[in-house]
Amino acid sequence: MKLPNLFEKDAVPTPYTTGQIIFRDGESRDFMYVVKKGEVDIVIRDQVVETVGEDGFFGELALIDRAPRSATAIARTDCILIKIDERQFLYLVQETPFFALIVMRTMAARIRRRNAQTIP
Repeated sequence: MKLPNLFEKDAVPTPYTTGQIIFRDGESRDFMYVVKKGEVDIVIRDQVVETVGEDGFFGELALIDRAPRSATAIARTDCILIKIDERQFLYLVQETPFFALIVMRTMAARIRRRNAQTIP
């Protein structure tokens, strides 16, 4: 699911090159990310579980539960990402209820896909 362009006005884009690690499993949380250009692989136990494309997002789980990262994110292509810290995340949840709904729907879809992959 894609987020509306809530980040364009104050966004500071950060470039990543193909193969660059954005964060690793077990690291402390800092940001969630919106993909403005390119693709990012989400890797769990050396397996790509999802590829996030333009206007998609990832890393939100760590901002919700404050636990260390549960996956590794790697730039699949050269990409440009928008970082959203906890303060911005909470503001968006408070001021834009649709943002919270998109995050929850995306998390639910990811859980359902992951469950379907693990059940024989």
